[in-house]
Amino acid sequence: MKRSYIMWFIFAILSSIFAALTSILAKLGIENVNSNLATAIRTFVVLIMAWGIAFLTGGMSGISEISKKSWIFLILSGLATGASWICYYKALQIGEATKVVPVDKFSIVLTMLLAFVILHEQITVYKLIGILLITAGTFVMLI
Repeated sequence: MKRSYIMWFIFAILSSIFAALTSILAKLGIENVNSNLATAIRTFVVLIMAWGIAFLTGGMSGISEISKKSWIFLILSGLATGASWICYYKALQIGEATKVVPVDKFSIVLTMLLAFVILHEQITVYKLIGILLITAGTFVMLI
C-alpha cells in the first residue's frame, strides 16, 4: 500500500473519532448554555488551535500565494461551517444525540451527490449502493 493511501485513511479515522468526541462532549457541555454562545466558544477554541498549528508547522508561508478564487471558496466554506455548527448545536441542545448525529452525518450522502454534480467525481455502482445504505441506515436510526 502506498504511504499516501495509509495517511489519508489514518487522518480520516482520527477525524471520525474526534467528530464522535465532539458530539458527546458538546452534548455534555451545552446543558443550560445558549446554543449560539456554545458555538461561539467552540469556534474560538478551534480558531486559536488552527492558527497555532498553522504557525507551528510553517503553514503561514503560503498565505500571500492564495488566489482570489481560493479565498472566495475558503470564506464560503467557513460560512457554511459556521451555519452548520450553529444548527448542529441547536439541534443537539433540544434533541437526543443518538438522533441528531445520524441526521447530521447524512451530510455524507449530500456531499457525495454534490461531488458527483459539482466536482464531476466518478459515480460507481458501489458508491450508489453506499448512498442507499447510508440513507436507509439514517432513517432506521431515527425510528
